[in-house]
Amino acid sequence: MNGIQERNQIHGVPVATTESTMLGKDDFLKLLIAQLQNQDPLDPMDDREFIAQMAQFSSLEQMTNMNAAMQKLSNQQESAALVQHSELIGKNVTYYREIEDANGFRKKVYDDNVVTSVRRSENGVIEVQVDSGRWISSSQITGVTPAEEAANEEESL
Repeated sequence: MNGIQERNQIHGVPVATTESTMLGKDDFLKLLIAQLQNQDPLDPMDDREFIAQMAQFSSLEQMTNMNAAMQKLSNQQESAALVQHSELIGKNVTYYREIEDANGFRKKVYDDNVVTSVRRSENGVIEVQVDSGRWISSSQITGVTPAEEAANEEESL
């Protein structure tokens, strides 16, 4: 057993590292009630101390609510980005990809293809699939034209 494992265990029992080990507002309230029930009747809790603990509880509740609201906003923004990029389906995009040349240097090569699909990758990056089957990051797109215009340009060449 190495030093890191020993520090993460108490008496041979692994310490949980999930979010369940964090105290929430319900746990805080339970602790406060237990403290009130088990206080010494001859030396009760000071009013200021009780008010301070209630203020902490109120702050904890507001932070929890704010965290939930921020998470909801973040999810909505991710969905909006996916919907926005879905408008690229059927359009011709110009994008770059980096390749290594014969000397080992990386250079940008530009391609044009029609977008056929859009997805969010596991790491949260919006990717588009082009008709060649390649998935590219939306950040690689340098231009967008309607597919009809691209077809007309090719016919005139």
